[in-house]
Amino acid sequence: MSGLKIVVIGGGSSYTPEVIDGLILRAKELLIAELWLVDVPEGKEKLEIIGALAGRMLNKAGLSVTLRLTLDRREALPGADFVITQFRVGGLDARKNDEEFPLRYNVLGQETTGPGGFAKAMRTIPVILSICHDMEELCPAAWLINFTNPAGLITETVLKHSKVKCIGLCNVPINMVMTTAKLLEVKSKDIFIEFFGLNHLVWGRKVFCKGQDVTKVVLEKLADGASLSMKNVPDMNWDGEFLRALDLVPCPYHRYYYMTDRILAEELAAAGPEGKGTRAVLVKAVEEELFRLYRNEELKEKPKQLEKRGGAYYSEAAVSLISAIYNDKRDIHTVNTQNQGAIQGLADDSVVEVNCVIGRNGAVPLVVGPMPPAVAGLVQQVKAYEILAVNAGVTGNHEAALLALVNHPLVPSVDIAKKLLADILAINRQYLPQFMMECEGTKC
Repeated sequence: MSGLKIVVIGGGSSYTPEVIDGLILRAKELLIAELWLVDVPEGKEKLEIIGALAGRMLNKAGLSVTLRLTLDRREALPGADFVITQFRVGGLDARKNDEEFPLRYNVLGQETTGPGGFAKAMRTIPVILSICHDMEELCPAAWLINFTNPAGLITETVLKHSKVKCIGLCNVPINMVMTTAKLLEVKSKDIFIEFFGLNHLVWGRKVFCKGQDVTKVVLEKLADGASLSMKNVPDMNWDGEFLRALDLVPCPYHRYYYMTDRILAEELAAAGPEGKGTRAVLVKAVEEELFRLYRNEELKEKPKQLEKRGGAYYSEAAVSLISAIYNDKRDIHTVNTQNQGAIQGLADDSVVEVNCVIGRNGAVPLVVGPMPPAVAGLVQQVKAYEILAVNAGVTGNHEAALLALVNHPLVPSVDIAKKLLADILAINRQYLPQFMMECEGTKC
């Protein structure tokens, strides 16, 4: 074989050194001939900085990979075996807007869920479908590994509205495995978690350590103040009584649903005149620090400071997934893929986040069965929102968008949903061609 061709769309992202590091660590099982880093013209400077660092990392590892940079994805895609998407339409300024505009109505602002996540999805859907159309033409056999958030919703868009083979990926499950291992003072390979749910709404039904069920032990540690949180999410302690009653291990993002009032109060304070700004402001500072480091010609490895960005273990998840497909490993990964009957109560074509057997034919979900009543309603409501949001993002239909927002559990009323939607369309006008076509000649 001549070797793999891998294309990273969003190659100028601060996350890219994570991918390069993962490829280096698995060089013996992934023979890579070409690695293309792709970005948009606005990201040219960052792409060049990342490209130079990637070259130094590959050279230090002694890998003879042809590394190419381009601002034209159609130049990169022909013959690709794997395409990784990790882009943010509108950049961190758009994220800042997503986190701030809901606060005007005392609604939680977050970049992947609620009205902020909806705005991000609406900006992203036209771009991801454009990428998919190029892939259908230029590399129809390629796998799309989607890391772009909201990962589950975007993956559902691809699988319902294109012919591209796609698996969605998030670092939340692997982060939970790694932090559980630290909690129990064992190696990560000793931990297995039965995951089920949706992207950023996933639970651990059972936790096993070396084959022994340790779910109660983990829940007790969390109830006593231990943390499985991430850099992206406020680290607030779980209520012990609630956790024991739930009898499931929640992911960090569940705080947005179970601690909404506390997080909203924290966000309002952070965004206020005396606050330090929302998470986007902090991330912007981290990005500036990272790119200062990346410019250093002596730097030839992924810097430790990258962990502050919130992408911990991304390389482990992404590259091990690619290897499992390429080498037909048939091992278990937690990914976003179509339900196919794994979780009762959700449609077969709905994208869920579950443990899957991964091989050359993609993801085969492990059967979950019925969800516990304590969480089934929340999952079904968020999935209803996601289905409606995909429809809105593809069609640009104003009524579909309103219904999506109304169905999200973090949006309190129709009146608030209408105000949120008006803001989304106004703030993101330049990124929403699908809505602007419908809005021509109207007030929106």
